Order: sequence, then structure tokens, then C-alpha cells
Amino acid sequence: MQTKSKKIALLAAGALVSLAVSAMPTTARAADPACATAGGVTSCQGATSDGAAYVMQVPANFNGVLMLYSHGYRYPVDIPAGIPVVGGYKVVTIAQQGPDAVVIGTLLKQGYGVAGSAFPIQGWNADAGVKSDVELIGLFRKQFPATTKVAAWGSSLGGFITQSLAEKHPELIDAAAPMCPAIGSVEAELTMAGDVLWGMKTFFDPTIKAHNYSAGAAGYAEAMGDLVKVFTVLGKLQAGISSGAWPDSAGPAGTALASIPSRSALLMVGLMAGLPAQSSHFDATSGPGSANTAAYTSFALAASPALAVLENIANAAVLGVMATYDVEQQSGGAVFDNSKTDYSARVESDAAIFNAALSGSDAIAGMLAFLNPANPAAPRWSADAAAVTKMRTLASHTGKINVPTIALASVADPVTPAGNVQWLADRYAEQYAAQKAAALKEFRTTHEYTAPAKNFLAIWAPTPNTYTKFTATGAPDTSVPGANGTGHCNYTDAQMLTIANLVGTAAKTGVLKSGGPLTTLVRKAGGLSLDPKFRAPLLKFYGE
Repeated sequence: MQTKSKKIALLAAGALVSLAVSAMPTTARAADPACATAGGVTSCQGATSDGAAYVMQVPANFNGVLMLYSHGYRYPVDIPAGIPVVGGYKVVTIAQQGPDAVVIGTLLKQGYGVAGSAFPIQGWNADAGVKSDVELIGLFRKQFPATTKVAAWGSSLGGFITQSLAEKHPELIDAAAPMCPAIGSVEAELTMAGDVLWGMKTFFDPTIKAHNYSAGAAGYAEAMGDLVKVFTVLGKLQAGISSGAWPDSAGPAGTALASIPSRSALLMVGLMAGLPAQSSHFDATSGPGSANTAAYTSFALAASPALAVLENIANAAVLGVMATYDVEQQSGGAVFDNSKTDYSARVESDAAIFNAALSGSDAIAGMLAFLNPANPAAPRWSADAAAVTKMRTLASHTGKINVPTIALASVADPVTPAGNVQWLADRYAEQYAAQKAAALKEFRTTHEYTAPAKNFLAIWAPTPNTYTKFTATGAPDTSVPGANGTGHCNYTDAQMLTIANLVGTAAKTGVLKSGGPLTTLVRKAGGLSLDPKFRAPLLKFYGE
């Protein structure tokens, strides 16, 4: 098991949850924070009324703007040491006031105040996160009366919380920046996770449970067992990329589809779930050596897309299992339902693009036939109606933009795909069109036209045209850093500081930067794009 764990870890490119936390202890629990000043920075720690630890920091040259950070998803339970990749994880309850120490330190030097909460519970906690943030804003203003503006920002689930805060309490903040966010409804993310896990179970290991986890200790054990099984299967698939061998755990699919390389079925899982076909180390377009050789072509067309999906599942598997388990425990039953999903329609356009990697039209038809609901070897899952109803009481978004908002997304993020930001951009396009129509209507009466301010900006982190690296023997080299635009919230400090400065400036001025100043700032950050013609595919939940 240790050997397989290390092998998969090469593809995992680090843990899913990246925590940038204050080095300060967060033991104070009094109503008033404990504060100390050192090096020109006043640092305060305490707890909100819900028990969530927080940290607030303000420099001597405070410019009046609070940068309120909301952290991303943290696993709600400890993970045993024997689990691959993330084994030994302990529930984290430390306050986090920024993405990392470099960004936090730079913002303080620039005169910004920073603050962040641990939130009272870990896991999917958007409702609790908004409540903690609301209280923290009040505590910060009380402690630092010179505060004039508040800019809210956050990553992943923290981006979800940031958008929720902007929708529900626009009176408390002046600008918002959700980065690599989950957006809309938690159902969108859980649908992607459910499709991946159902596909892995159906094709490669029928003993994976992946949904409808039991309550209590039994459900926890089931989820932990699934983590081991998923990573074990990924290790076997990785070993069989070249040969196309099916894992010995595959069950009926391994027999019925034995003539089709397992890598094609793996790619099918990724496509039907909507995972990016590019990953941190695999661009799905290039191969080793000269572009005119058979080795280059076969790797680029057949192996690279499958390896990209493998790496993306390795990066997203833990969160997929844990978020499903987490929300099911909160909702009281199964919440993913694919009983009526038409996977043939789901992959129709992608099947044409990746025809070679899927081993041709006959193989595609064979795999989709195996996934048909009429096949007893591929039973579909149904959700519990009461659980779904309860899940839908959790925080969700309307997509309304109430304050100047900058959203950042990587085009090949396997955890919170760029389609999240695209959904928000679409909602704002509708909002702006309605505002423009209202202004034109007013013009007909007053003969004075006031164009509505543009309050939303989408910034994309694109992938390079080619970026897969190879060793001298022609093997892919996964030891190098992940490419720009890939991985989950995989941003440089320069990129994150660009977003911070944009949202901080918007909070001060009430408007978004535009034109030359915006273009220059984004260009200097490197690896970011303002391309207005780019459109990310929506998550499969939205049926695009």
C-alpha cells in the first residue's frame, strides 16, 4: 500500500487543501481580542460568538481598507495515516487571514488590514462562514475605527462564501473577489464528484460505495475505505496506461470491455463528469521527441488525455469522497442522482474531439452501451428526496452582483472548474443587459442616458499551448511544477496580489479598473488573461 501511495502521489501534485495560516496561536476565547504590536503591525486574536478563532492584523500605515479572507474547504474529519496522499490529516481549526504568508506580508506593507476566521465548523460550511464573516467585520471595525472600506476575497469554498456574503450583505462590503470558486449550488460540484465516483465504481471497482454513506462511525469507515479503493484503482490504471490492461478489480466491465484499453474508459469517466482533459503535467496535445514521430503522436493522441484525467482524479478524489460524505451527513441521505442522466448526450461533442483517445467510434459506442441504465451491471443511483430538500436549504447563489467583483479561475482546475466563474459571468451578463434596458427606458422619458457601471470582471489563468515535460528516456516528468492554469487554486503570489490589489482598489474607489491600467496590471502578473471571447464550459449540472 505504501508503494502505491507514493506512486499516485507523483500525480497528485500536492494535497488538495492548501492552508496559509497565521503563525500566531489562536487560544484566546474572550469577547474582546488579545492584541499585541510588533514590527509596526498590530495583531489581534480571538473568537467570534460561534466559537470560531479569528486573526486581525493592521499595519502602522493602515489605509483604511480591510481585506477579509475566507479560506477553502477543509476536511471535516481526521483521516487515518494509512490513507494514500492525505493520510494523517487532522481537522484544522486555525484562523487564516490570507492565501499565504508572502501575500499577507505584502498586503500589510501596502497598508491594508487583513483578517480571517477559522469558521466554527469545517467541511461544507458556507452558511456558518457567512455568519462568522459578518461578525468579524463588526469586530474589526470596533477594534480599528479608522476602517473605511471592506474588500472580501477567498479561495475555493472561500470564494463561494465571498459571493454569498456579497449577495446577502452588500451593505457590509465594498468589493469582492472569489478566486477558483465553487459558485451557484453545491449540487453542481457534487454532481461532478458523483459522476466521477460512479464511473470509477462502474468501470473499475464495483466494491466502491461512493454514495449513500451510513450514519455515524459506519459511514466514516465506508468513506475512508473508498479513498483507499479509489487510489488503489488509480495506481493500477497508471500502471496499465501503455498496455491498456484493466484492473483486476474491474468486475463485469473488465470482461465486457476487455478489447478496449482501460485508459479509454478512464478518459470516458473524465469526459462524462466534465473534468478538464488537461492537468498539471499533461497538456493532451504533445508527446516526447519530434512531432513527426509515431511515439510523439501516439502519446499525444492516446496516452496524454487519459493521464490528464488520471492526474485530475488523483487531485480531486479525496475532496469528491469527503464532500459527498460531508453533505450526505448534513442532509441525512443520498443527494446524488444519475438515474436519468444521458451520458451519451453528455459526451457527444467531446467524443468527436477525443475519438482516437477513446479508441474509436465502436469503442465509444461499446462503453456507452455498458453505461446504459438498462444494463444490470451498471446500476444507476437515486437520491433521497428528503435529503435533497434539506441539502437545498444550504447556501446557494442567485448570481447577482451587488458590489464591484473580480472573479479568477484556472481553465483546467479539476476541483472547481472554470465553468463556475462562467456561470457567474452569464448571470451578470443578464443583469447588465437588464440594467442597460432600464437605462434606455429611462432615457425615453428624461432624454438623459446614464450607462450602468460595469461591476463584474472575469480573469482567467490559461494553460500554455504545450507544457508536458519528458525525461531523457521519453517518460513524462511529473516532478516539475504544475503548469499555469492547472491544478486547484494553483496561483503564484504575483497573480494573487494582482487580484488583491484590484479588489482593494475597487473597494476604495467604488469602480473596477479598466482599459490600459487594468491590462498593464494583469500583464505584469503573468499567466493571466482578460480575453472577453473566452468561454469556459459550464459544469454538467447546468446541462450545457
